[in-house]
Amino acid sequence: MRVVLDATKCEAYGACAEHCPSVFQLDEWGYGSVIGDGTVPSGEEENARAAAAACPEDAIAVAD
Repeated sequence: MRVVLDATKCEAYGACAEHCPSVFQLDEWGYGSVIGDGTVPSGEEENARAAAAACPEDAIAVAD
């Protein structure tokens, strides 16, 4: 499973990193980014989906 974050849609709510800090990180202004290439570690799939669902800007896409 992989995730992609569209940085042009991100409005710095921080829900992604709150739900799945192993996949998402926030910069000094609170904008999210994907750690590494977006591959979700084993066991973190549910958290990654929760992060995508919690994003109010729909900036996160999940590919199985």
